[in-house]
Amino acid sequence: MRESAVAAVALEISSSSSSSNGSASASDQLPLSPPQTLLERLKDYGQEDVFALWDELSPHQRHLLVKDIQTLDLSRLDRIIRSSLSVQGIPSPTIEPVPEPSVSTVEQRTLDDKHKWWNMGLKSISQGKLAVLLLSGGQGTRLGSSDPKGCFNIGLPSGKSLFQLQAERILCVQKLASQSVNEGSAGFVPIHWYIMTSPFTDDATRKFFESHKYFGLEADQVTFFQQGTIPCVTNDGRFIMETPYKVAKAPDGNGGVYSALKTSKLLEDMAMRGVKYLDCYGVDNALVRVADPTFLGYFMDKGVVAAAKVVRKAYPQEKVGVFVQKGKGGPLSVVEYSELDQQTASAINQETGRLRFCWSNVCLHMFTLDFLNQVANGLEKDSIYHLAEKKIPSIHGYTNGLKLEQFIFDAFTYAPTTALFEVQREEEFAPVKNANGSNFDTPDSARLLLLRLHTRWVVAAGGFLTHSVPLYATGVEISPLCSYAGENLEAICRGRTFHAPCEISF
Repeated sequence: MRESAVAAVALEISSSSSSSNGSASASDQLPLSPPQTLLERLKDYGQEDVFALWDELSPHQRHLLVKDIQTLDLSRLDRIIRSSLSVQGIPSPTIEPVPEPSVSTVEQRTLDDKHKWWNMGLKSISQGKLAVLLLSGGQGTRLGSSDPKGCFNIGLPSGKSLFQLQAERILCVQKLASQSVNEGSAGFVPIHWYIMTSPFTDDATRKFFESHKYFGLEADQVTFFQQGTIPCVTNDGRFIMETPYKVAKAPDGNGGVYSALKTSKLLEDMAMRGVKYLDCYGVDNALVRVADPTFLGYFMDKGVVAAAKVVRKAYPQEKVGVFVQKGKGGPLSVVEYSELDQQTASAINQETGRLRFCWSNVCLHMFTLDFLNQVANGLEKDSIYHLAEKKIPSIHGYTNGLKLEQFIFDAFTYAPTTALFEVQREEEFAPVKNANGSNFDTPDSARLLLLRLHTRWVVAAGGFLTHSVPLYATGVEISPLCSYAGENLEAICRGRTFHAPCEISF
């Protein structure tokens, strides 16, 4: 339907052009009034105001405006805007704490459990059943950089970027998986890495990987794809114009990954590669255990379609989203900290002594591929986006408007079965969100978390440290190519002394 409408507009422009001076440029050949077919379609959806300043535009600007409108799937956008506005003000279902059986806590996990899950995960990885999905659409604006966040160097002794740390963890897991099933073999099944960028980060991300030779990975095991954008709207659903010839647009949120995977046919690509499970995470976590065999083994053992790693909320007012159950017996979901009043956020579970709502979402997820297909179809069918009130750049200066977004955790409401897996934040969660000098989640705080963790690994492996500054302010960095989670370090560390800060590599 959309294609035929675009073709009709093109024909209309072409017909008008053919009657004008043949030597004129394409932009000079646009009709004096807006293309009628396109105008009628815009009227069908109440968006004809985008042509309000047509008479004031130059021929080139008119060409840009028509081209911009032609890129929009107007019927889909109308469905999304209407659906999203219609649910505003409707009370959400009551929330309940996550049922205890749905969570694997650190204290109840046995060594036998961890050993079993580790081996299950490695075996599945060696069979090519796991792929990795990285959400990397954001720029490092709050870090003082316009580069993609993954390019950021948090100041480690090695100088490695977040992208390089994650790539090398994939390389390490590949090797461990191969060794687990084929002692002494150098062969392995590559873990495919799908990286979602945005229009603002795509080109820079691709060039960064190319210039660093994909950090030792094969180029054909990395696939880049872009998340979508969606027009910003007024409170009554009208498009906001950024300029007289351009609709204001914004990325559709990290949950846009589902529609992006569907439209780019990457879900089919995964199936063709034999992928059954997808490990999904955000780029700005310096301690993320990419393709974690233990988490995969737990996920498979539970037989669920969706799972998430969680950390315990540090204190009631911590600004993190938490997992909840939507209604008695309902699906697990995530609510933002702003949605919990102080009394609810502070409530204590008398049986466990924990906060009733204590399981923080840290964007470390696992899904089956079959479930991802269901989510992509379900989200598209329901077309409900979160609305965020923002100052939108427009022809009237910055104006109040709405950005429409989906979030990665929107998938969980579609999951018939979900399991949570508690991890310790000092081992797996070092967010890099704010510039140094902020109170939390800075490059400095992430670097120290990594150095302290790796220092504990060295000591546990029989190594020693010397340091010229207080140990709480320094430490050692272990290359992911040496160890994924502290394993296999005795041969490198036992009886040796390392001077902090330094990198331990091969």
